Amino acid sequence: MSTIMKISSRNLPAIRRRSLVKGGMAGILASGLAPLVARAEAKKLVMAHLNAVPESAAVAFDWQAKEVRERSHGELDMQFFGSTLISKELEIMNAVKSGNIAIGNPGGAAATVFPEMGVFLVPYLVQSYDQAYKMFNGPIGDALDKQFQEKYKLKTLCFFDYGFRHFWTAKKAIKEPRDLRGAKIRVQQAKVFGDTINGLGGNAVPMAWGEVISAAKSGVIDGGDLPIVNQIALKIYEVSKYCSMTFHNYGPTLNTMNLAVWEGLSDPHKKLMLDTSREAQSKCRELTESVDNFAAAKRELEPKGMIVVEADVDAFKRVAQEKIWPAYKQQYAGLWDQIVEFKA
Repeated sequence: MSTIMKISSRNLPAIRRRSLVKGGMAGILASGLAPLVARAEAKKLVMAHLNAVPESAAVAFDWQAKEVRERSHGELDMQFFGSTLISKELEIMNAVKSGNIAIGNPGGAAATVFPEMGVFLVPYLVQSYDQAYKMFNGPIGDALDKQFQEKYKLKTLCFFDYGFRHFWTAKKAIKEPRDLRGAKIRVQQAKVFGDTINGLGGNAVPMAWGEVISAAKSGVIDGGDLPIVNQIALKIYEVSKYCSMTFHNYGPTLNTMNLAVWEGLSDPHKKLMLDTSREAQSKCRELTESVDNFAAAKRELEPKGMIVVEADVDAFKRVAQEKIWPAYKQQYAGLWDQIVEFKA
C-alpha cells in the first residue's frame, strides 16, 4: 500500500498532464484544476468612485462592473467601489496614476486634474448635450485621449458629465445677473469656476465639498451651483430654498484607466472595456438629462422643499460672452475655435 501511495504521489503531475490532453474539459474537471485555472486567468480591475449608488455615474459604472465580469466569463474581475475606498477626487486620480487601482475619475474636478478640460467649462460655450457628446465621442475626444495617454499615462475609457450647473441659494432666487450681486457662491477650486461666478457678478468662494454643507448652514456662503442630478443626490435641499435654472457651466469629466494596466489587456478585453464604457456613458447621459429641465426639476425638488425658478439664460450668456470669454478664447485658441465651429 505504501508503495502504491509513493508511486501515485511521485507521478501526480504527469497523471494530471495526461488527463488534460486525453480528457479535455472532462480531464480538467476530474483533476480538480478548474477553479485554479479560473483564478489564474482572472484579472482584477478595481475602480474607485467618489459617490455611491444612486448617484447617476455610480449607477452606470456599478452596472459596467457587473457586465464586464459576465461578458468576460470571469476573465476580468472589475470591482466597483462607490464612496467606500477613496474619499477625494484627487486621491482617486493619484491612485490610478500610480497603479494602486486600475480605474477612476476626477468627478467634478476634471479641470483641476486635466487643465486641458477647462475650456469646456467656460460658461455657455458648450450649447447642448448633443454637441458635447458628438465632440467627445469624435475627433476632439480622440485627440484628448491621445494627449492624456502621453502626458498623464492614463487611458480615457469614456467621457461623461453631471450636466449643466444651476444655482442653489438659501435667501433668494438668482433669476438674472444682478441677483448675484454680493452673493457668496461656493465654487470648486478650478480657476474657471471662480471666473464664472465673479464674471457673472457674484463673489466666488473656493471650497472643498466636505466643507460646503456646514458653510451653508452657518451662512459663510449664500449658496453654490450644481447640476440637478447632484442637487438631488447630495440632498442640497436640506440647506437651500431656491434652485435657479441658469445652465451656466457644462460639467464634463472622464473615466480613466492606468495606461500600463490598459496596455496589459488583450485586444478582446480592451474592446470589451471600451464597449461597456460607451454603454455606461449612455446610462450616465440618460440619468443626467432626464432631470435637467424645468418640469423635471420641479417634480424632483419641490416636494423636498425647494422652489425651482427659470432664469433669464440669455442675459447670463451675454454677460459671460462679454466678461469671461475673451481671456479663455485667447488661452485655448485652437480648441476654442473647434468647439465654437462644432455643430450638434
